[in-house]
Amino acid sequence: MSGVEDGSWSDESEWALADIDETGDGEAAAAPEQPVLAVVGRPNVGKSTLVNRILGRREAVVQDIPGVTRDRVAYDALWNGRRFTMVDTGGWNPGARGLQAAITEQAELAIRTADAVLLVVDGIVGATGAEQAVARVLRRSSTPVLLAATKVDDQRAEAETASLWSLGLGQPHPVSGLHGRGTGDLLDALLDVLPESPRDLPGGTGGPRRVALVGKPNVGKSSLLNKLVGEQRAVVHEVAGTTVDPVDSLVELDGQVWRFVDTAGLRKRVNTASGAEYYASLRTRSAVEAAEVAVVLIDAGEPISEQDQRVITSVIESGRALVIALNKWDLVDEDRRHSLSRELERDLKRVPWAERVNISALTGRAVAKLAPRLRTALDSWDRRIPTGQLNAWLSEIIAAKPPPVRGGKQPKVLFATQAGVRPPTIVLFTTGFLEAGYRRFLERRLRESFGFAGSPVRISVRVRERKPR
Repeated sequence: MSGVEDGSWSDESEWALADIDETGDGEAAAAPEQPVLAVVGRPNVGKSTLVNRILGRREAVVQDIPGVTRDRVAYDALWNGRRFTMVDTGGWNPGARGLQAAITEQAELAIRTADAVLLVVDGIVGATGAEQAVARVLRRSSTPVLLAATKVDDQRAEAETASLWSLGLGQPHPVSGLHGRGTGDLLDALLDVLPESPRDLPGGTGGPRRVALVGKPNVGKSSLLNKLVGEQRAVVHEVAGTTVDPVDSLVELDGQVWRFVDTAGLRKRVNTASGAEYYASLRTRSAVEAAEVAVVLIDAGEPISEQDQRVITSVIESGRALVIALNKWDLVDEDRRHSLSRELERDLKRVPWAERVNISALTGRAVAKLAPRLRTALDSWDRRIPTGQLNAWLSEIIAAKPPPVRGGKQPKVLFATQAGVRPPTIVLFTTGFLEAGYRRFLERRLRESFGFAGSPVRISVRVRERKPR
């Protein structure tokens, strides 16, 4: 059973509604459409550091090695009362090959879909051949372009940025992402070129459900996102750990618009990771908590690992709805299917309620079946049982199997109510402590009677305190 808590109450005349919120969680309002600013530049010039400075918080993963950011990662920004979306990109390196070529493609896609572009150049190094090639591309574009010279920490370094006029992109704006020098003037200039609203307003349904794609590295999360989107939305490479920042996209699946978020693969516990991996783990945790349902991908061709189980546990602890997708099913033969069946029964016995689907992100096999599983899990996550119906059910269960005796006394369950949804939370008011085994028994019977497929259920026990005589 997930999320079991204990408390106490003493006022018998008010116990039924003490501190119980039966209103549930409301739907989050859909954010208004905002103009988009793409932040581009070659690797390790300080794009993510500048993005964090503009945001006023550490959102983008930063480390003193090139190539930490690899995908297009969007952040909401605010300056002088105007909101806009900043899209941080990986290093743009024309002519690159392999993984770097895929990262460059993501930067180019960001430019094509942006309302304005901020080209970031190392103000100390100056314009290299890569920047000259990038500038030629940007000059041919109809999108407004601003030029930022980073790592300019003092007046002396500012004078050296004059050479950047040679790029033909207008005035270079000297800034220091580390210290914040010049960022206010840069933001004022950005607002001058950003439109009030995006050029292309997508026709949306309002408030798409948020789905986090999670799992260990190289399990196929980015491949699945690309298959769903129908384009190379996330960088995919055989090197494990390619995704560092969460990458989100609106996807139409089975007649409904969803917001899928690709996350970094979780290798270790957050408190044992270091460097970029540590911050990537924090971003993944935040992405799961911001989502409504998580799709945990497991490589069907490999034995279920401790790391797979740890990822599932993190989703349950976050209280999110859960769908388990067994990926790479196209590579599974008959022998592996037989052994996998035994592994699922043994290693995932804690989550028999989780929705499951066998898919192949590479071929697209059964990917469309994700939508019904997601709807089932979310319906359970939102479900509320009327108090009268819940107590009638509880009376029948307790009459058939009362709580076990503890300390020579048998506790009584006096009343139950559902305190909230997302996830469903049941509060039991009792005269004594309920053993963990009996709580698990109640959860099993609750699921048998009311379903809750795909959603964790939290049961809280409040023990009545005896009044002093």
